[in-house]
Amino acid sequence: MSKKVENSLLFIWIVSIVATLGSLYFSEIRGYEPCKMCWIQRIFMYPIVIMTTIAFIQKNARIALTTAVFAIMGGSVSLYHYGIQKLSFLSESAPSCGMVSCTGQYINWLGFITIPFLALTAFILIIGASFYLMKAVKAE
Repeated sequence: MSKKVENSLLFIWIVSIVATLGSLYFSEIRGYEPCKMCWIQRIFMYPIVIMTTIAFIQKNARIALTTAVFAIMGGSVSLYHYGIQKLSFLSESAPSCGMVSCTGQYINWLGFITIPFLALTAFILIIGASFYLMKAVKAE
């Protein structure tokens, strides 16, 4: 396994572990109860940590397609979730999310950084690194 491939796997792992620890920080330490859409985003992010840990230990870069698929699905949910928080025409038709509203914003740093935005950023980084990894493996 080349150093590029190894570093790409490590990058995906670092991004996913930071996102996972960040989500746990917001819910377990700050006490922000996640809405249903936040849970769905977690369902797509948390396995990426486990998959890339195992792939890194096994030196298996073929996991890139799987991480890309998980990140695309999770990123799609994050993008929609961010949209219903920030776009009035989407928030008016937002689905009922149960006890915690999906349109609520626990954080709003700089007027645009919310928890779904942070998740979307992580998913985009993972998608980019996954495609780079697929290309690097193909070139080897």
